[in-house]
Amino acid sequence: MPPIETLPPGTGPRNQINPGEDLYKISVSTNFVQVPVMVKDSRGWRVDGLLPRDFTVLENGKKQTLKFFSSDPLELSVAIVLDIGMPDVAVQKVEQTYSALVGALSPYDEAAIYTYSSTVSQLTDFTRRAEKLTAVLNELKQVRGRNNGPAVLSGPMSGGPTVNGAPVGGPTIAPENTPPREAHVLNDAILRAAVDLSKRERTRRKVIFVVSDGRELGSRASYRDVLRVLETHDIQVKAVVLDSYSVLLREAEKIHLPGQGYSDILPKYVSASGGGQVITVPKHAPANLTGEIVTEVARGARIRNEIENAYAAITSEARNQYTLGYAPQAITGSSAYRDINVLVDRKGLKVYAKDGYYPTPSAR
Repeated sequence: MPPIETLPPGTGPRNQINPGEDLYKISVSTNFVQVPVMVKDSRGWRVDGLLPRDFTVLENGKKQTLKFFSSDPLELSVAIVLDIGMPDVAVQKVEQTYSALVGALSPYDEAAIYTYSSTVSQLTDFTRRAEKLTAVLNELKQVRGRNNGPAVLSGPMSGGPTVNGAPVGGPTIAPENTPPREAHVLNDAILRAAVDLSKRERTRRKVIFVVSDGRELGSRASYRDVLRVLETHDIQVKAVVLDSYSVLLREAEKIHLPGQGYSDILPKYVSASGGGQVITVPKHAPANLTGEIVTEVARGARIRNEIENAYAAITSEARNQYTLGYAPQAITGSSAYRDINVLVDRKGLKVYAKDGYYPTPSAR
């Protein structure tokens, strides 16, 4: 094994005194590939203390020689993408956790806030100022989600006024149960965040943090096109999914009914980009194992706690990953997709890393 450049313990951003001063830089050549890697055990706990010799990196099936290794935490550039097209009850639950969302960032991280439903909006540029993020999120608490109830098909409200049981003004037409087609442009939102992240400093780990119910409908961008941008610029997608997506819509997807959207795209982004696992928060908090009756307030508090814990877990995982680096062979002039497979020489461990990458124009 040739010498591998590593960062000495304690030289990472956590000990940084002046946030504006770079204590270290990763100097790389144009044909250098960085691979953030997260390793967990069978219980889902992060595995620390691994060494370069514990890892094997394969590109297109060929073993690569590691030139760089670090287990020190990196500063983050985070694009926070909030879905405001969820049902209102879900949006309000998320709004109660905004302070924890800001608190999950370190003083050295930078973040920008985006929202989407039928369109995508950027609410802030990238900033390290927690007070600016807090002010914007406080304003966002005025936003309400969808309040579409089920169609009324029977009962006293199903038709117009009647006299002695007969409709006034002639027979009424029975209402049709046709829910409105609502755009839910998840692809477009991730693409907008990815393009902006691609312009941030390369020494930072770039993360898109999505809080959504996972539904995609009506985006102009395709999954494949967005994934290419993510893989080209080393951007990870991490997500907290509120399970408020209609069971009927899930069944509609299985039989490929047109116009109903998709709910499985967000986990694909997370997996392919090396973001780990989607953290799913149930629509309703479960009752205690003892069978005691749980009030709606208590259920809401449990859901809020699960969301807040997810924020802390995701930012911690994003910051504390192994970083592997290598210089691939025969990359000059090639823009073809390259598969990456990261292996760990220990049993019972789960490895999370990006599936591959496209060489950037500067690498040709």
